[in-house]
Amino acid sequence: MSGFPPEWFRRPLVRRTVTVPVVVAGSAALGATVGAWAPIAAALDLAQSETRVPRLRLLSFAWAWTTLETIGVGAAGVLWLAGKGNDRDAHYALQRWWAARLVDSLRVLADLRIEVDDLDALAPGPIVMAARHSSVADSLLPAWLLGRVGMRPRYLLKDDLLLDPCLDIVGSRLPNHFVNRSPDDNAAELELVEALARRMGGTDAAVVFPEGMVVTEPRRAAAIARIAERDPDRARRLRVLQLMAPVRAGGTAALLRGSPEADLVVVTHLGLDALRRVSDATRHVPLAEPLRVFVRRIPRREVPTGDAFPAWFDAQWDRADRELSVRVGRSAPPRPEAAAGIPPTHP
Repeated sequence: MSGFPPEWFRRPLVRRTVTVPVVVAGSAALGATVGAWAPIAAALDLAQSETRVPRLRLLSFAWAWTTLETIGVGAAGVLWLAGKGNDRDAHYALQRWWAARLVDSLRVLADLRIEVDDLDALAPGPIVMAARHSSVADSLLPAWLLGRVGMRPRYLLKDDLLLDPCLDIVGSRLPNHFVNRSPDDNAAELELVEALARRMGGTDAAVVFPEGMVVTEPRRAAAIARIAERDPDRARRLRVLQLMAPVRAGGTAALLRGSPEADLVVVTHLGLDALRRVSDATRHVPLAEPLRVFVRRIPRREVPTGDAFPAWFDAQWDRADRELSVRVGRSAPPRPEAAAGIPPTHP
């Protein structure tokens, strides 16, 4: 493996000797100096007529996040010392608490309001959840949603998220898979993804972000350009996407193979698009609009297998994109589905 993450990153002990002290020191430093940075940040905001005080809010969230990371790592250490390093129930409880407290922090500091359409469709399991990825903040959303209905997520995540020590330590003790995005053997990687979904039961959900990136307009265009090099017909169909990006069907298909009884749940949302990057936050915090989450459960009997799945999944993602586009007031361009031999996907 080359590039980022570097090779040393693959070694948990070495990685954690860097990441854990950084967040602990960050929490301690922010806590010790709050009397200095809080009034300075507020003064800078007010000097620029920023009555929303975004800098103060963001620094306060940084303190909350590093503190929750410190508490989470500490709790994971206590579980290990108590001989419960393999206790999944205890670690899922810790994960639910951590996710809920982060959401609470965003409610207080970013005025986050969450409205969920059809939350009950997330349970019972097993399910494979395919979630939209439009922001640095929405990786937290599936764990929070599933925790609300007593479900336990199994995440398929990018390996650079191992830089987050709570995700690293607690996530590695739970059935998650951190994807090597530059594997020498892609078939072996997909076998590991398939294994992640095996033996899922009524409280289990496998979570995947099939776009494989935080979606921006340039990234969407680049993804479609890459597809056009090998499959011009598919690229032509995908150019109509307005808010979402083309899916990489391999991971979702592998999860469905691993759990033959799982339904597919498509989760999309509006309200976090303005926070695609951390640097965007000062312009958009507090959030003006609520986070609206839309859940659609597709029974397994309606999900094709084998070679038919990728085109079908494209059509489901296209449907979700059209529904979101209508909600934000965009007119949907004509879909070239009939020419491609794909059945229309009306809401």
